[in-house]
Amino acid sequence: MKALIVEDERLAADNLSKILNKAGNIEILAVLESVYEVLEWFGQNREPDILFLDIHLADGSAFEFFEKREINCPVIFTTAYDEYALKAFKVNSIDYLLKPIDFNAVLKSLEKHKKLTTQPTNLSDEIKNVVCYFRKQNVYKTSFLIPLKGDKLIPLKTDDILYFFIDRGVVKAVAIENKSFIIDKTLDEVSEMVDPGLFFRANRQFIISRKAINDIDLWFNQRLSVNLNIPVKKKIIISKAKIQEFKQWFSE
Repeated sequence: MKALIVEDERLAADNLSKILNKAGNIEILAVLESVYEVLEWFGQNREPDILFLDIHLADGSAFEFFEKREINCPVIFTTAYDEYALKAFKVNSIDYLLKPIDFNAVLKSLEKHKKLTTQPTNLSDEIKNVVCYFRKQNVYKTSFLIPLKGDKLIPLKTDDILYFFIDRGVVKAVAIENKSFIIDKTLDEVSEMVDPGLFFRANRQFIISRKAINDIDLWFNQRLSVNLNIPVKKKIIISKAKIQEFKQWFSE
């Protein structure tokens, strides 16, 4: 059996590799750490017999992979979600491993894999069901892949971002130390990707982080002006129509 491991925590990846080697008759094709690496690998290789996939990766959610590519091999998710939140898996032909992963749990998942390979099932549809379920559970982006010169990509943690804004039609993220990075998304798309408990869509040009807010000024025409703890070239204005929503968000 050929297995592919996708896990951005080195200790967790090493632990799973050791368990699979101990289980026997399993060849580990590769250990990948990001959505970008997974897309690149599947574009150049045949699908593995089984895929062990962490949900939260260095550059975002693993579910982004399924939105960009159809997959037909059995998938075993590895996650820190509690068992109650994972009840959807019990009605699907996909298994999960709850971290920290142990040997017996892996053996049970491999047994389920054997059943999958002997019973006809549409894995693509099953995976889509799971992806839809977790989308409803508010699995938000934990980092963004940032392109650099020289054909390189680096992960930018969402926790380090102070605000997103549109600069001459280009969406940028401003992080700690006032560094800005180009984001290859629209501001509407970014708004759907980040946790609304931590970020607020102030207006058409800005999405701001709660921790970036320094103070708030009353502005004319019954609006608010939000001042951040780093310099911003333009005023961040909250319209009269959004004041109540903003106050409720900020006071939570």
